[in-house]
Amino acid sequence: MKIGIVGAGNIGALLARKFAAAGHSVKLSNSRGPESSGDIVRGTTVKAVSNEDAPKDVDVVILSVPFAKNPDVAKLLAIAPSDAVVVDTSNYYSARDGNIPEVDAGKPETVWVSEQVGRPLVKAWNAVLSQTTAEAGVASGAGNRIAIPIAGDDAAAKKVVADSVHISGFDAVDAGTLSESWCFQPGTPSYCTELTTDELKLALADASKDRAPKTAMRSCRPLRTGKLNLPGTAWLPTTGPCQPDLFLPAVDSCGWHYITTEARRKN
Repeated sequence: MKIGIVGAGNIGALLARKFAAAGHSVKLSNSRGPESSGDIVRGTTVKAVSNEDAPKDVDVVILSVPFAKNPDVAKLLAIAPSDAVVVDTSNYYSARDGNIPEVDAGKPETVWVSEQVGRPLVKAWNAVLSQTTAEAGVASGAGNRIAIPIAGDDAAAKKVVADSVHISGFDAVDAGTLSESWCFQPGTPSYCTELTTDELKLALADASKDRAPKTAMRSCRPLRTGKLNLPGTAWLPTTGPCQPDLFLPAVDSCGWHYITTEARRKN
């Protein structure tokens, strides 16, 4: 498979190395030019290229840029093959991205991105922290393998992305159409909570737009990767601001109560 990744931040760089290690042809770009990715690609088969080269002649394009920067990549996707699968990994944080009225009003984030870039998208790898991506991926069939939600409107495109998620070391759970992808946006029960396939399905089913946090509350990311209490005592709302010095238990800015990765692995 030929993969072009636009954005060489934590997730983009990690995925590039994982796919290359699995034998796939990978191009990686960022806004600073290919020379700036030297440390990332050194010792791998990943090819550092310009943003304009990344989407050329590939089967999959992965957009791994800050949410508000997605409209800027529309011109790059015009270069990509018309049948290339395009993936969005971004999340909206108004404190970083500025307020986007349509998203603030409830439009699912990747629906908005799809409209900006003019291509159908599959949402994936947004609900997993970079540390989890780097350290927690395991071979298919391993016990307690972490699952990642994906969503999109094209079944064939989702199959390609699901296979790619497996390559990156995680199970994939189909969360439905792009309009349903709100159920794993920041602050929902399945966002960055390191759940197994069965647990993730429960978390997705438990998601509620009424309970999901308003974008104004999204001032920071989850403090630590963790497993939510399941079920019965699941997703306990808490009060108080984001407290970055908390360890056990941890509370994110959206008010979800987490058990950390370390606690999960001990239990």
